[in-house]
Amino acid sequence: MKLIDIAYKKAIIALEHCAKPVGFYASGLKGGYEAIWARDSMTTSLGASLVRLPMSKILMPSISGHRKSQNWAFKNTFRKSLEALGNNQAWHGAIPNAVGCWNNERQSDVTFNSIDSSLWFIIGHYVYSYAYADKSLIKKNKREIDAALKWVQFQDPNNDGLPVQQPTMDWEDIFPHKYGRVLNTQALYYAALKFTGDNKKAEQLKRIVNGETQKTISLYDKKRGYYSPWVWKYHGPLGREEEHWFDTLGNLLAIVTGLATPAISKNILNYIDKNKVNRPFPCKAIWPTIKKGDKEWHWYFDSAECKNPYHYSNAGIWPFIGGFYVAALIKAGQFKKAEKELEKLAEGNKEVHPKEKRVKEYGFQEWLHGKTGKAMGGSSAYQGWSAGTYIYAYECVKNKKVLFFK
Repeated sequence: MKLIDIAYKKAIIALEHCAKPVGFYASGLKGGYEAIWARDSMTTSLGASLVRLPMSKILMPSISGHRKSQNWAFKNTFRKSLEALGNNQAWHGAIPNAVGCWNNERQSDVTFNSIDSSLWFIIGHYVYSYAYADKSLIKKNKREIDAALKWVQFQDPNNDGLPVQQPTMDWEDIFPHKYGRVLNTQALYYAALKFTGDNKKAEQLKRIVNGETQKTISLYDKKRGYYSPWVWKYHGPLGREEEHWFDTLGNLLAIVTGLATPAISKNILNYIDKNKVNRPFPCKAIWPTIKKGDKEWHWYFDSAECKNPYHYSNAGIWPFIGGFYVAALIKAGQFKKAEKELEKLAEGNKEVHPKEKRVKEYGFQEWLHGKTGKAMGGSSAYQGWSAGTYIYAYECVKNKKVLFFK
């Protein structure tokens, strides 16, 4: 059996650990992220929605037995995740970042302060619809979906069609510092507009982001060959508030969702190859690293694990980003390259932290050291989005097509 096929089966086992009666926990082991995060659960579901019964026999009786009668392995868990998020929607439409009290430091059962949670909630409903040929949740939750989209659209102080955010409002949290028009958010918003059928707004967004119009607020950097991670206002001769490090996930999401043109996609993938952002495993979260003393450094970085280069989001390797990298290669028609990178991703997902005694192989870790590729972060094995995006990448390679996104 090929390595990529073994990893596929192991990924299903990891997802079984994450699948709870209330939805997908971000990680499947006790002491990990024992709650439902919007971005984690929806990213996890990209792959989980493609898994059919029977699942592994190892955990079926204790975890998955209540779904034996269903043709799809994780349909109920996916639905429960969406329901948990929708049931805790804010009065103004925002979707929670997380639902569930997952450790002693976070006493609130519902936390917000994010923008990508609302976008993933919208995307998740349409992925559910396409995966299961079941539009019932879109019809049932239309008010919640519309309210979430409207809330995102209200985050547009310049009325230019590009949502704006405060720092720490997406998956990278405090590091690196991002605000204003953030690439990751624009890519997800583009996908949400396409899914909801607002092609006019989607096309307007695409033209602005790619620099075809309103170039003062565009994100594509022709000189560097990739999108800037974020941009904000011009200040005359001082220039624009922006930074130029490579945001791997944001650039890959731009490719996968269709926001990037074929030419831009090629440039982005060439940059990843040239700078070995995909090595030792796909993919580092950013490139290059940000160090104390750099102009991008902020004082509060000292309190975070990412203060060290190649740790966490400071060019640490995140396997879930690797899943989007493989999908981006498929989108660009690089099928042989995609299968090769899927094998590297399978190798990376085997890594297990030495302190994690409960997992013997295929840890599907949260992140790996950006230089050594070794598992880091303590008890972070069986990450839902690491396993889910591996399955998603595997199926994209198998079908030679990016699934769900047009």
